[in-house]
Amino acid sequence: MKEIILNGGPHEHVNIYSTLEDLNPIFEERKHMKVILVNGSPHEHGCTYTALKEMCPIFEAHGIESEIFWIGNKPISGCIACGGCKKTGRCVINDSVNLFLDKAAEADGFIFGSPVHYAAISGALSSFMDRAFYGKNSLFADKPAAGVVSCRRGGASAAFDEINKYFTINNMPVVASQYWNQVHGTTPEEVLQDLEGMQTMRTLAQNMSWLLKCIEAGDKAGVQRPQREPKTPTNFIRK
Repeated sequence: MKEIILNGGPHEHVNIYSTLEDLNPIFEERKHMKVILVNGSPHEHGCTYTALKEMCPIFEAHGIESEIFWIGNKPISGCIACGGCKKTGRCVINDSVNLFLDKAAEADGFIFGSPVHYAAISGALSSFMDRAFYGKNSLFADKPAAGVVSCRRGGASAAFDEINKYFTINNMPVVASQYWNQVHGTTPEEVLQDLEGMQTMRTLAQNMSWLLKCIEAGDKAGVQRPQREPKTPTNFIRK
């Protein structure tokens, strides 16, 4: 697979790799790991998709399968706290959340992407992640994850922090990049002009690929996964 390198003007998308072979010479390696990239935008091929798609060739070069999962543009209900998922492992509301959970069981890493709406992630993605994560720690624990946000101008850091909170309460290693994982623009074409943002996406994919391989190598070498104590839930009410 070859990629075209542009001349690198101020409004061009620059990819530093002339060929994917230059990135990592392991194309003959069988794909045995998978990363799911969740597109939390109401637009299937908009700015958020553009950021997520930039990472796919990097995973490919490392022999890691990637899939962009679009949550769709139909209304997604929030969690109704019925507890049904704790019995079945799936949400009682049968929509894209359950489709994702079926895939998540076989995934090794996750990237959740969202547009920035009022300095927060999209309402749809918030409801989606609430229901996907609630009561399902075992489905996500020990799997690396990262958040990505797309914004016109401001609010990116607040939205970015919101996504990360799902990972840090579920024993998921959070993958970093060279900057906070954000791109800027109001159209996919403008996002491609955000050269630093695009580079941040590629670096993120490189870092996640490295961490996934480290975890795999540790497993093969007999390094034990973290042993966790039974949870001790408390509250701040004192009698």
